[in-house]
Amino acid sequence: MSDAKQNEAAPKPRVAIVSQYIKDLSFEAPNSPSLFFNKEPVQANVKMNIDIKVKHIQNELFNVDLVLKVHNSTKEKSIFMVELVYGGLCAINVPEAEQKKELLVTVPQYLFPSVRALVARITSESGFPPFMMAPIDFDAMYQNKTEDEDKK
Repeated sequence: MSDAKQNEAAPKPRVAIVSQYIKDLSFEAPNSPSLFFNKEPVQANVKMNIDIKVKHIQNELFNVDLVLKVHNSTKEKSIFMVELVYGGLCAINVPEAEQKKELLVTVPQYLFPSVRALVARITSESGFPPFMMAPIDFDAMYQNKTEDEDKK
């Protein structure tokens, strides 16, 4: 069979990441360099928030943004803050009824490893131990959001 016929017969993937990119990135360590001179162990408190924004571009093409905010602090002062919007341009080939779940679960699952690596590298390059984010259960986030919408 010729290559052209094989390509015609191959089914389109359900989700294809066309491109991924940093849309916006901010890192602050407002109390540096004094933090590096503290020899005593400190009890840090990490607050993390992640959100997903979806925008339909055209036809089967969508933009999905992972919006991440991480604030690491002690009781007295900030250690570091990271704000990141990481975008993914994706093509979705599923029935319309399934699109929402693919955009809010599957695409973020594809993007998250890059986000995690980027945050670890930025914190490490800034003189801190790499901040390794725990895996995120995007399916559970989707289920919670769906349940909340059903209650309204």
